[in-house]
Amino acid sequence: MNSSKEAMQILNIDHLGIVAGIIDEMELVEEVNKIVGIKRKENLTPGQVIKAMILNGLGFLSAPLYLFNEFFVGKATEHLIGEGVLPSHLNDDKLGRELDKYYQIGTTRIFTTVAIKAAHKFQVEMDSIHLDGTSMSVEGEYKKETEEIEQTKQETEGNKLEREPEMKAIEIVHGYSRDKRPDLKQFIIDMIVTGDGDIPLYLKVDSGNVDDKSVFVSRLKEFKNQWTFEGICVADSALYTAGNLAAMRELKWITRVPLSIKEAQNKIVDIKESEWVDSQILGYKIAAKESEYGGIKQRWIIVESELRKKSSIQLLEKQVKKQESKAKASLSKLSKQEFACQTDAKIAIGKLSNSWKYHQIKEIEYIEKPEYKTAGRPNKLTQPNQIKYQVKGQIRISEEVIEAEKIKAGRFILATNVLNKKELSDEQVLEEYKAQQSNERGFRFLKDPLFFTSSVFVKTPERVEAIAMIMVLSRDTCKNLQDGLKSVTIPSFQRIPLSSL
Repeated sequence: MNSSKEAMQILNIDHLGIVAGIIDEMELVEEVNKIVGIKRKENLTPGQVIKAMILNGLGFLSAPLYLFNEFFVGKATEHLIGEGVLPSHLNDDKLGRELDKYYQIGTTRIFTTVAIKAAHKFQVEMDSIHLDGTSMSVEGEYKKETEEIEQTKQETEGNKLEREPEMKAIEIVHGYSRDKRPDLKQFIIDMIVTGDGDIPLYLKVDSGNVDDKSVFVSRLKEFKNQWTFEGICVADSALYTAGNLAAMRELKWITRVPLSIKEAQNKIVDIKESEWVDSQILGYKIAAKESEYGGIKQRWIIVESELRKKSSIQLLEKQVKKQESKAKASLSKLSKQEFACQTDAKIAIGKLSNSWKYHQIKEIEYIEKPEYKTAGRPNKLTQPNQIKYQVKGQIRISEEVIEAEKIKAGRFILATNVLNKKELSDEQVLEEYKAQQSNERGFRFLKDPLFFTSSVFVKTPERVEAIAMIMVLSRDTCKNLQDGLKSVTIPSFQRIPLSSL
């Protein structure tokens, strides 16, 4: 009896049992194994490695781990991951080799395969989808490990696995930073989620200098082909260019119109009070217009947010005061300068006045300042050797400009090529666009400073791309967990730096 007690070993699974159950429901391990392939005598299959990394990423611990396999010490790995799996099997070399395999097969391909299976399993509705991209800032240098990648490539070819066409590693470089860290290199994650439920359906990892405007259409088309999707695609203003609109003739879309477009600048202020309709969403009102921008017939929904208008007007008033203070200092400095002729003085004061958005210089005076060769006070008959000019004026607020800014405050324009209001009402256009915040919430999940991907400590861009796929799979798993267990509160996330991969 005593010997039995001594031989007994207690292992924990905590909440990871629930997470593992969701992963099993998604059939993630089986799907990954099918697409990547299994080598003989492997302790861990490719699908089990991904499962282990998701369990690690959703570990919900406050202290960072430095070795991946230490996370599983004292945990029931056989119960969580599979029969015969030990913590020692989850070493850095194994994880690194599997990350290389995922890259060679194609991260988008693997993610889509898993997402399609999960969507069917959990009966995910896809009446609309939301596309957005974000930058992931990283530190350090990233180099290709040619020999190791080549070895993995030979292994995948040996298994007769198909790889994505025109495979090319991402470049971790400087680019437009959504994190406001232009000093750091970065890579880009483009993600498509469901409008109802925020479930990730599509992933594309790209180089850090890729422009959303140039790739968003191809992302939507690829998604449509993979999912045979016939619903409405929603994206931010990066999608709205004349070229993109022409390329999206076969898609139904909603996007935001950039106010840099002249037609948008005119229509956002040219609205009669009788045209406004109160939205069912509290604090919003809408007005419908027609447009053929880019040669595409479309509906423009001008939206005014009461809360945003109030905030914008307050900001405008601060900007006007700030500019007035700077304007007075600039005019004072200019008034001390001397000009060779009145024309030069006019050019200088005109240039200064035109540099301000909310102010102008009025009541301008040009003061003659004669100069004499002889010293002392000249008499009335002495002719000046040279006449120079100084300029003075008064700063006045441009009331018309400020009034126009107040009218525009809190307004934005949404566009859709769904012309039939019975199919998609003006109200629904606004509701769908507001749901775009779902993608932003997903990116906040990935950028949580305690999440294991907040800093990417892998050596190669290929492995960075594979790690990014694991990141989004973790979010996918978490969303399915939340949807399946509405009462479960998800705590903050564990940061797992895979430092030696």
